[in-house]
Formats: sequence, structure tokens, C-alpha cells
Amino acid sequence: MSKKNPGLEFLEDPDALEGKLEEVGDFFQQNQKLVLGVVGGILALIVGFFGYRYYISTQDETAQAELFPSVYQLEADSTSKAINGNGRTPGLRAVADNYGSTDAGNQAKLLTGVAFMKQGKYDEAIDYLKGFSASDLLLQPRAYALIGDAYMEKKSYDEAAEYYSKAADYKPNKYFTPGYLLKLAIAQEQAKQNDKAIETYNDIINTYAQSTEAVLAKKYKSVLEATVGES
Repeated sequence: MSKKNPGLEFLEDPDALEGKLEEVGDFFQQNQKLVLGVVGGILALIVGFFGYRYYISTQDETAQAELFPSVYQLEADSTSKAINGNGRTPGLRAVADNYGSTDAGNQAKLLTGVAFMKQGKYDEAIDYLKGFSASDLLLQPRAYALIGDAYMEKKSYDEAAEYYSKAADYKPNKYFTPGYLLKLAIAQEQAKQNDKAIETYNDIINTYAQSTEAVLAKKYKSVLEATVGES
């Protein structure tokens, strides 16, 4: 004869089941505020989540509408109007600052950084580019590389190498990674990190042998090794 689980006898005993229901009822009455508070908190969380999603979707529509005219200005090389607007539209910077949590606002951060790069305002470009984030193969490493470019223009070679390295390490592929690695090696040379530069050139030569950058890497590596040998 099998033993019954003493905690489950109410499933077979109507009297025990009634007793359990009474216990639950008593518990609810004694702890009504606590139970309703927990339920209310969960409900508020769910409502808040969907409310936030709706708010973000409507905000994104507004941001997209404000973003497009500035994109056209940027493509036409009217960088000042693209960044600051033309009196009728707010401009990239305003969209990035006011709608930063939306997809359009995130895109505006990248485009604002690009516009400031075109103007030679590298500190401003770095600030906006660092605020951009994406998970795709192209845009995120491109943003890292642009930050590296800005640091190179500022002659901050260690920082440039750091961001070129981030670009090269982000979802490596044969299409874009060799170019980022070449920039990394050049930045490392400028930062007097010659051993690291040679290692990076070797990485291009060995890993991306069919790339155009591999030809350049062989050339630059030979020059660097000759220079290091002479010093």
C-alpha cells in the first residue's frame, strides 16, 4: 500500500478541501492589503510597460518626421542646417537630444556625429557617436571607427587605437574588419606601439589574405620593421 503525501490529502478528502479553502479565505482577509498591493503592483507594472511602449512608438513617429529633412540637408553638405535646423525643422541635434530613447533619436546621434565630423568639431562628434548604439553588422562598428577617426584628428592615438580595436572586434567579417584592422595598426604606429602594430599587420595578412588591406599591410609592415631595425 502506497503512502499518501500528507500535504495533498485534501485532494481526496472533501472535508479537508473545505478546510483548505477556509484557510485561504482567512489568509486573504488577514492580508488583504498585502495581496491587493502585490497584485496592484504587478498590474501597474504591466500597464506601465505597455504605456511606455505606446509612448515610445508615438515619440518615434514624431522623431522620424523631424529627422528626415535634416538627413536631406546632411546629404547636400549643408551641415550647419542639418545639425541646427533651418527654422522650420529642429535639426539633428535636437532630435538626438529630445528623442534619444527612440530609434529615430538613436539614428540622429550617429548622424549628428557625422555632421560634426564634417565640420571638424571632433569633441562634439565623439560625444554623439558614443551615445549611438546598434546591434547590426555595419553601423555599430562604423560608429566605433568614426570615433577612432576623430581621435586620430585630435592626435589622441591611444584612444584612436582603442576604438579601432572595438570596430575590428565587433562581429568580425571579411568585408569590413580588414579596413578597421589597418586603421588600428596605423594608430598603433602613431602611438609608438610598434610591436602591437606588427602583430595587427600580421593578423590582416594571415586572416584576411585575399583582402586589399592585406597587400597594404605587407607593405606597411616591411617599412615599420625596417624603421624599428634602424632605431
